[in-house]
Amino acid sequence: MKAEDVRALSSDQLADELLKLKKEQFNLRFQKATGQLENTARSRQIRRDIARIKTIENQKRAPAAPKAK
Repeated sequence: MKAEDVRALSSDQLADELLKLKKEQFNLRFQKATGQLENTARSRQIRRDIARIKTIENQKRAPAAPKAK
């Protein structure tokens, strides 16, 4: 998921996407523990997508900070 795509989503959609990714991350951890994980790179992609969504949520939530002189 690209940052442009994430920025286009509303805050409700971001929350839904974050929940979906966390569930997938949870499932991947179980697959890894039981030796059933086939695509090991997916864990890294999920982790980065979660970080990307959280970063953009914080940017949207924070008001524009005034520039210091």
